This record gives sequence, structure tokens and C-alpha cells, in this order.
Amino acid sequence: MFYYISGTLAHLENGCAVIDAGGIGYRLTISGTTYDAMPANRSVKEPPQVRLYTHLAVREDDIELFGFATQAELSTFKLLISVSGIGPKAAMSILTLLTPEKFALAVCTDDKKTIAKANGIGPKTAARVILELKDKLMKENAGTDLGASSIDLDTPATGAKKSATAEAIDALLVLGYSRAEAMSAVKDIPADMPLEEIIRTALKKLMKYSG
Repeated sequence: MFYYISGTLAHLENGCAVIDAGGIGYRLTISGTTYDAMPANRSVKEPPQVRLYTHLAVREDDIELFGFATQAELSTFKLLISVSGIGPKAAMSILTLLTPEKFALAVCTDDKKTIAKANGIGPKTAARVILELKDKLMKENAGTDLGASSIDLDTPATGAKKSATAEAIDALLVLGYSRAEAMSAVKDIPADMPLEEIIRTALKKLMKYSG
């Protein structure tokens, strides 16, 4: 129904932002990650203009609008709520603990301990998140010859470096980007950078292209 809402940031608190758009105040549930991304300097005279990407959750007894500072976070949220047993509240808990790139890193490295640190998320649930998301990733690329081992970055690289780049591409796939987008994003990133930094840099490039 709504792709994003853009307007004046009328109110902000942990877990909630109100955007005044066209004289209507939209209350959006937000994660800690989005809260931290909101403008630091807020004044009554010159309230900041913001844009939040949205997801509308309709339940039998409630309608709730969720807001996200980036498309990457929205994609991660949608991916999370596709996991059995993970609802919007649990997804927001994970996104309060982890940024999209850190979540992708945790999934791609089977780091269930990190995911399990989110409020209300235990080790079994974290393991299920990793299992189901990795399975979706495998299905998405089934039958293609674009596996991580076939990546050609036009530069010499050791096996270890190729592995880090391949894991970064897998992380971007987890976030909902296509393999072509992921490969293009990592192409000019030095292969000897730490994995998390490769993911972060690639995400910045992708968000710049989409913005």
C-alpha cells in the first residue's frame, strides 16, 4: 500500500517515529537500527525531513505500519518474517540488535550465537533463521552456473580472498539483491578487506544506485 513515507519527523522515541506528511501524522514502528539512523539534530523551528520505507502488517485485531531507514533493512525484515515462527516483533528485535550487513554476515557464517542475542530470540530460533534463509538462497541459485566459485573479478586473488568475496555475495543475496547486482557491487572492492567491510561497502554502493 505504501512504498515509503517522506515528510517532517514530528516525533521520535525508541521503537516509534511519527512522520508528518501532508498534514497527516503517520506512526511507524521502527527498529533500533532505524532509530540510530534518524537525524541527530532536531529542533522545533527546523524539524528534519526524513524518508522511511514501509511495510504494512495486517492482523485480525491490529494494523501496524513499520518504517525502515534503508531499503536493505526493509528487505531484511521481509526476509525474516518469511521464516516460520518469526513475526514482525521478533524481526524488529533482530534488526535492533543487528544492522542488515551484520545480520547477513551472521547468516552466511552460521553465527547463531550472535542472532540469539536479540531479545526474545533463543538459540533454536536463531538456528532456524539461518537454516531457512540459507535454503532459500540455495533455491534461488539452483540450476545456474553463477556459483561463488565461478566469480571473475578480473584481479589475481588467493583462494582465501575469493572465499571472502563469495561470502559477501551470499550475504547480499540474503538481503534480497540479485546475483548480478551483488557481483557488480563487489567487483571493485579490494579482495583483502575484512568480510564485514566488503559487505558494508557493497551495500553502500547498492543503496546509492537505488537512491
